[in-house]
Amino acid sequence: MSTALNTGISAALAATLTATVTATLAWAAPTQAATPTEPRCPAEPATVSQAQADAQARDRGILWTLTRDGHTSYLHASLHLGRPAWIAPGPRLKEVLGQVDAVALELDPLDTASWQMPPIPDLPIDARLKQRLATQARSVCLPAQALASMHPLLQLSTITLARARGLGLDVRYGQEVLLSGWARQRGLPVIALETLEGQLSALLPQDPEEARHELRSGLQQLERPAPLQRMLKDLVNTWERGDLRRLSRYEDWCNCINDARDRAALARENDARNPNLAERISELHQKGQSLLVAVGALHMTGPQALPTLLRQHGFEVTQVHPEPGK
Repeated sequence: MSTALNTGISAALAATLTATVTATLAWAAPTQAATPTEPRCPAEPATVSQAQADAQARDRGILWTLTRDGHTSYLHASLHLGRPAWIAPGPRLKEVLGQVDAVALELDPLDTASWQMPPIPDLPIDARLKQRLATQARSVCLPAQALASMHPLLQLSTITLARARGLGLDVRYGQEVLLSGWARQRGLPVIALETLEGQLSALLPQDPEEARHELRSGLQQLERPAPLQRMLKDLVNTWERGDLRRLSRYEDWCNCINDARDRAALARENDARNPNLAERISELHQKGQSLLVAVGALHMTGPQALPTLLRQHGFEVTQVHPEPGK
């Protein structure tokens, strides 16, 4: 399958597709009824008032302290999709936001200047693959014209974002979008750890045949919506309760790693980026700033896990939420 789906939508896709999704997912009223020849369009997630969110706020995901050079930064395992009820930070995260000097994200989804898509080589696909993509777009009511200019793998991810709405999930409530907003409310600078061009180069295979393989795999998953929704729901629930042990066994339960090519793609999109992320975090912390760093949760797993690499950079890394063993 496409490992852009494996990782629950990358920050690059979350940032660059937010505008597309906002525009294209409003094509039908939430109450539109399906007919025998028309799909049921994913509804707009039910909104929650700020007062309700504040009253129900709790910490989600995983949080570590990073101590070195006489001061402390924080590392947060994030999720790029979220629910409207998450618009208020939990108590511990709110406390951290009041202590740090800056927030560092893979990319800043609210920095519209960074949304300019770099040139991406076209990926020729045959008529059959085009038809399968079009069928999946129709299944979630996405107008074909909104996707036509996009790389096929980005089309695939946009369709997945729409499918996730069936679970009440939306990129606009992902941790990066919320953290960027919370930082701005507090007057904190938001720092990008990566560039859009660099992230897309890791996410989109340079070899056209590899890209077509990922497209076919991703389509196979989209064509089985029930297992895909179960996987997304499981991923969200696992992240929400901060279950790092289960996240570390992601390949065993995601039904998304079927062969060595899938495994290599996940390593390229996830593990291979971690050394540069660790180096960038280390450099920023060394300048004397206390940071709240948020990076996708799967970057915290495996032999190249970000906490492991940061220890190699001399940080004392301590998990503080959830407390280990709880």
